This record gives sequence, C-alpha cells and structure tokens, in this order.
Amino acid sequence: MPLRNKTKWKKKILAFLAENPTRKFKAKTIARALNVQPEVYVDFRNFLKELARQGKIVKVGRNLYRLEKKPPLVVGQLRVKSQGYGFVQLEETGEEVFISQKNMGTALDGDIVAVELFAKAKDGLLAEGRIDHVIERKRKYIVGTFKRGKYFDYVAPDDLKIPWDIIIHDEFTMGARPGQKVAVTIDYWEDPGLNPTGRVVKILGYPDEPGVDIDSVALDFNLPLSFPREVEREAARISTKIAPEDLKGRLDLRELVCFTIDPEDAKDFDDAVSLEELEDGNYRLGIHIADVSHYVKEGGAIDREAMDRGTSVYLVDRVIPMLPEKLSNQICSLQPNKDRLTFSVLIRITPAGDVLDYEIRPSVIHSRRRFTYEEVQEILDRGEGEFADILIKMRDLSQQLYRRRLQAGSLDFETPEAKIELDAQGRPVAIHRKERLQSHQLIEEFMLLANKIVAEHVTFRLADGRKGRKKLPFVYRVHERPSPEKMRDFANLVQSLGYTFRPPQRVSPKHLQKVLEQVKGSPEEDIISQVMLRSLMKAKYDTKNVGHFGLAFRHYTHFTSPIRRYPDLMVHRLLKEYMDSPSESRVDYLRDHLPIVCRVASDREIQAMEAERESVKIKQTEFMADKLGEVYDGIISGIVPFGIFVEIVDYLVEGLVHVRDLPGDYYIYDEPNYRLVGKITGKVYRLGDRVKVQVVRVLPDERIIDFRLVAEEEEREAKPASKRRRKRRHR
Repeated sequence: MPLRNKTKWKKKILAFLAENPTRKFKAKTIARALNVQPEVYVDFRNFLKELARQGKIVKVGRNLYRLEKKPPLVVGQLRVKSQGYGFVQLEETGEEVFISQKNMGTALDGDIVAVELFAKAKDGLLAEGRIDHVIERKRKYIVGTFKRGKYFDYVAPDDLKIPWDIIIHDEFTMGARPGQKVAVTIDYWEDPGLNPTGRVVKILGYPDEPGVDIDSVALDFNLPLSFPREVEREAARISTKIAPEDLKGRLDLRELVCFTIDPEDAKDFDDAVSLEELEDGNYRLGIHIADVSHYVKEGGAIDREAMDRGTSVYLVDRVIPMLPEKLSNQICSLQPNKDRLTFSVLIRITPAGDVLDYEIRPSVIHSRRRFTYEEVQEILDRGEGEFADILIKMRDLSQQLYRRRLQAGSLDFETPEAKIELDAQGRPVAIHRKERLQSHQLIEEFMLLANKIVAEHVTFRLADGRKGRKKLPFVYRVHERPSPEKMRDFANLVQSLGYTFRPPQRVSPKHLQKVLEQVKGSPEEDIISQVMLRSLMKAKYDTKNVGHFGLAFRHYTHFTSPIRRYPDLMVHRLLKEYMDSPSESRVDYLRDHLPIVCRVASDREIQAMEAERESVKIKQTEFMADKLGEVYDGIISGIVPFGIFVEIVDYLVEGLVHVRDLPGDYYIYDEPNYRLVGKITGKVYRLGDRVKVQVVRVLPDERIIDFRLVAEEEEREAKPASKRRRKRRHR
C-alpha cells in the first residue's frame, strides 16, 4: 500500500531525528516511534531511502539513519577512472564533480554517494568535492583472484578501479584455493585507511577453465546467472497454447505472408515483417511485434524481475535474458509455422516512402519463414529465391526510407563491431569485422519507422480525446542535443585531421552529417565516427520528450523489442491502456511510476553495454595471447599523456604503446590537437595515423595488451619470423 501525504511524513521524520541528533536509528525503530502501520511499512522504508538519496537525512550502513548535521550535501553516482580519481554526476543538475582518490572515502565505482562540495566550478574547471558517505552500493559482488598471504587470505579484485584488496577471514573462504576466481561481498568497511573485509559467496573456478572468464564479467556487473524460483514457477504455469479467448479483439493476420529476419544465432524473434501491394500502387507495410504484455502481467514475479534486469545482455558466449527461456525462446518468440500473438503496426505507404495512414492493433500472425540476414542478402544479390519479389520490394522501400531520413538530418554511423568465433571450450579462434548488409538496413529502417509512428500516435492521436487534460505519461527514447563544449572539442579534432567543421552555438544533426560525408571512405572515418559518438549525449529513456537528436526525430520510442527490453514491454502496456481510456487515478499512478521505469532501464542499459564491451575485450586479449612478436597494421585510436592507443585494423583489438617506448625523443602531450609531439625532432603522432605495431606483452587476466611501433625496415625482418612461428605451432 502506498504511503500517502509524504510531505507530512517528511516533517515527522526530520522532527524525530532532530530530537536525537547524535543517535542512529533503524528503519523499524523510526516506524514504531511514528506509529507507521504495517501495511505501509515497505513504502515508508523506501521513503527513508529516498530522503537519504536527496541528502535530507543520512543512511549509515545497511539500514541506519541519522539527521544530516553537515552543510547540505549533493547526491549522484560515482564513476571511477582506472587512474584512481573519479567523477560524481549529480542527480538534480547532471553536472559533474571531481573527486580525487584521497577524497573517495569508502565509495566504489557505480555507488550512489553524498558529496560535500569544497571547490566551486570556475575557469573551465569542474567543481571538486569529497564523498561524505555511501547511500547505495551498486555492486552486489566484487570478482577477483583468491590469494593466501602470510597472515591472512585476501581477494585481489579484477577491476582496476578497485585498488584495495579485500581481506577474507578463515571462516568466510568457502574453501577457495589460491589462484581461483571468486565472487565476494564486502561485510565491513568504515575506514578508508584500512582494507575492507568480506566473504566469498561463489567460487567460479580457475581462470583457464571454460566459461570462468565470462562468469566473472557477469557477476562483476551484477548480472544474474539464473532466475529466482518464483519467476520460474510463474513461467511454468503459462500455457503454450493460444486459447480462443486470447484471440478476442485481435486482428487475424494468419493468412498474411510475413517472416522474421535475424542473426544466425538468434533464438528470440521479436519482430516479423510483411509487405502487400495495394490496388492503388501503394503498399501496406506490416511490422509485427511479439505481444509479451499478454503473458507478462504487471506486478507479477516475472514482471518485477524483468524490470530489475531492464534488458537482455549479449555477452560473447551467452545471452543473459530479461525473460525466462519459456517466454523468450518459445511462447513469445515469433517462430516459423506457428501462430503467435503480436502487436502490429500496419502502415499504408507509397513506394517513395510517404506514410499515408496507419493502424496499431493487437493481432495474431503465422510466420512463413525464419530468415537469417545472410540468407536474405544472398536472395537480394541474386534476385531470386524464396519470397524474392517481396524482399526486393522491401529492400527498395527501406532504401527510400533511409534516404528520406538522411535528408531530414539523421546521423548514420558506420561504427565497426567485432564478431568473435569461439571453439567448444570457449576459446577465441577468429575475430572478424561485422559486415553491415542491405538486409540489416531493411529491418533497421522498418523498426525505426514503427517506433516513430507509435510515439507520434500516443503523443497526438490518443491525446486528442483528452482535451483540457494533462498529456498522457509515456516512455520516450530521447537523445539530447550535445553541449557546445563537447562540440568545440570535437571540432578541434576534425580540424587537426585536416577537415572542416565550425559548429554553431546550437548544432544540428545536419552539421554533423556534413562531417560524416566529408570523411566517408577516408582512413580517419572510423576514428572520427567514434569520437563523434562519444561527443554526443547518451540516449536514454525519459517521460519528458526532448526528441532524438541523432535520428532527427521529434518523437521516438522503443516498441519493437519487448522480449529483450523492458521499456518496449511498458510501451505495449501503455498502448493497450490508452486505447481503453484509463481512469485519472491510473494516469496519476503512471505519471509517478514511469520516471522510475525510465531511470532503471537507462541504468541497466549502460550496465549491459559495459558488460558486453568487457566480455569482448576479454576474448580479444585471450586471442592475442599467442601472438607475441606478430606485426600488424594499426590506426592510432587514442592519445593520452602516457602513450598512444593503437587499434589493429583487422581484429579491432586495441593496445597501448607506452610513451617511454616511443623511439628517439621525449614526447609532449598536446591535448587540444589530439597528438604527441617530439620535443627535439618535432615528430608527431596524432589520432587517426596509420602505423605498424608489434605485440610485445599480453596479460589476459588484466585485459592488457602492449605494442611497440615498428619501422619499415624492422617490418621486413619481422614478417618471416612471424611466419616461422606460425608453422611451428601447427606441426
């Protein structure tokens, strides 16, 4: 039951704590003192946490609270750099506060913290502060290597952002052996001058055992490796058969020719597409999305777990799904030759891509075929094959949509991705650059169009019946305009590489599009695209619609992947509710609830991206472990004071050339121009330069690869040695 009149409760809580300014109280003690009824206790406890997040009171340890006696504190999330310092992004303003290592206290990367400011932002410098206390630990586990010291056992964390070893007393080792990877929790850490103490909660195994490395990543990022029993039990009760009552009010599209197009290893098929030619020469384009909301009911065990997970996570060797397998790979997945419940966006559209009309309806479909992207591309290339006539028309229509999108200013990034092939033991045997095919573009354009239409539908059509009332709360996918400071830095890079870009104060997508057109096909294209991407704001979920800068859409949402993204599931529910005109009390509840959904989903998306990136990096490092002495073509992908990062072009593997190993000079870091400059010779190493590198050090456990630059004459000598080594290995 919700806690009502929170303003009154806030005054009561502050008054109670003010009467006992030197004491700390448990949540239950405060609740008893204030006569909180048992049925609202959970909401009361959450309200205490919220007051602590706002800095109104202080949360000490796991469940103790005291009055805030210090100057007002600001609250935000800590992000630590591997060099030891960090930044706290403030919840209220979004501004960043610099935190030096000595002012970090007992906070860890990702924690929600309260910060005392002692230096205001000025002259281009960030505000600086010290962490007063940790409000919420974001890490459930810390993964590291179990070691035996002279006087005590300890765990050395894998994450370089955690510089403290965690002491493990004998009774809390779980029988771990030196050298094994383990997951630990911190039990006590009040003094930043002393090491934290903790306990082993899971033994993962030795580093070279199959799957241990990716298990380590999953636990390090708080990713669940299994579903709770109550979730599995609830999923087991869901019928795999479609009952007659399930079809009530649905558009029957089972006679329609539709099919799915997905990666070769996909098992969860969210979307199917169809295209019919109408008598007037126009098309009816169908985008049919799995109706997960029919099976996952609001507030149930599956729904709570799905919201907490936020998204499926695609690690190198596995998927950590948002929904149990029975739903994600079976009941909801749009498998071929089976009836499936869907939510369809049916669009009447001209061959030139003009949308004439649309309808959005719950439906039932029967997919005719499960295509892979490669199969569709082969049909498009040959001009013949199963459903070739439909696929060719789809390809032509998608290209029209693509051209229109670019004309409107939408950005089209060709950021390279690595595809890693693993053997049966999970060892990397090959790395390829993922190729972007016309078949990928076909699906991308149709999904973008459906997401855009759904957002416009809720914003305009469904709002028409609510004249004189507040707008309907909704989950938008937003992408804010980049800051002038970030654009100035990006302009410096572009100009330093010899291209033209002078951003106005209010930059538009078209300004950036012109930069992408300039560098298309050039050696610097990948680097400029990546830096541009980093210069933009992160896309996120929000109830406040500020538009999507990168796509140049004024209205946009995520509707097309409800099997793997919670916001899409929420959008399906909202569509159904708003079609039935919900009560004002329900709309008020959604207005309070949806911002929480958006915040959690945005956080989980970042967490998933970082975990996916880390899993790729682990396998890339492992792949390079037996490549010592090999010489590769590379491109300078980063410039830092201590050296240059080089990316191997073929494998998209990045390593460091230390500044001490740069030949023949003392090099000075020229940050504004993204380069290192030799003090005596004037030799310049700049972002985007092509170089040859030799692999000189690989430390898989620490994800470290070191290179050295190779001169042309050295390369001629190094290549034969490289070939001889490969031959000996294969004998």
